[in-house]
Amino acid sequence: MFYITLDSSKSLEETIESVTKKLKDEQFGVQWIFNINEKLSAKGFDLDSHYRVLEVCNPKEAYRVLNQNPLASYFLPCKIVVYENKSRQVKVGMARPTALISMIDDDNLKDIADDIENRLVACLKSSI
Repeated sequence: MFYITLDSSKSLEETIESVTKKLKDEQFGVQWIFNINEKLSAKGFDLDSHYRVLEVCNPKEAYRVLNQNPLASYFLPCKIVVYENKSRQVKVGMARPTALISMIDDDNLKDIADDIENRLVACLKSSI
């Protein structure tokens, strides 16, 4: 699968706070949080579910990847999505870096993507 999605026992905001803290432990900073509901509501579209997209970056890893292949910039920063579905279940997930990087034919990026993915997945698992 190109993504991973996990159930959280916490609220939407608690999950975001927990994920942010765990990411910081791995030197990933949350650059900004995109509130999809707020943006769509401003355009007259209201959703029943709540969505937040965390744009996350580890500068050292971004530097390594971009120096290897500028096409990797299409996948940066990494996105982690926290949402509450119609059943009020909070979920957290992301596209797998290994799946994204596989679209670039560059074997040197695979190990880096695998390492980043393992670290991000560990952050998600320990946040829920």
